[in-house]
Amino acid sequence: MAGKRPSGNPVAVSDLATGILDPMLRKRAGISVGLVQSWEEIVGPRLARLSRPERIQWPRRLHEDDPFEPAVLVIACEGVAALHIQHQTGEIVSRANTFLGFAAIGRIRIVQKPGALASRSPRPVPRALSETERSRLAGTVGGIEDASLRASLERLGASVLGHRK
Repeated sequence: MAGKRPSGNPVAVSDLATGILDPMLRKRAGISVGLVQSWEEIVGPRLARLSRPERIQWPRRLHEDDPFEPAVLVIACEGVAALHIQHQTGEIVSRANTFLGFAAIGRIRIVQKPGALASRSPRPVPRALSETERSRLAGTVGGIEDASLRASLERLGASVLGHRK
């Protein structure tokens, strides 16, 4: 529902923060909050822990009639991840363009920033499931015929149940 929200209804703080941060990030860094939030999906969990998108540098257009040129995605990372990112440049460009919905990124520039990413806290490890939880989960997904789908749903269910207290 677009427009004004009826008074008295709670609004998630993340929605308010995104509404404030997104225009500022677009203006200062040429990047959206969605790209930053989806960084793990774009580069994978291993590289996401050691890197982050810093900015998108759009080439200057002198006239409106100038042809579109793709931008440069600047990635800040620790030295350990720089080589991995360099080897996966083509895949990262492809995934970022898929996320953005058009061929916005043409190349990647890597900026090494040691220690800048160490402040991230590690993700909590899900607890081990009890025998009753495992059997209930297996019974829930037991009727699914496709083995790979059933295994994926079991992993998803174990993750969801493992994060609950």
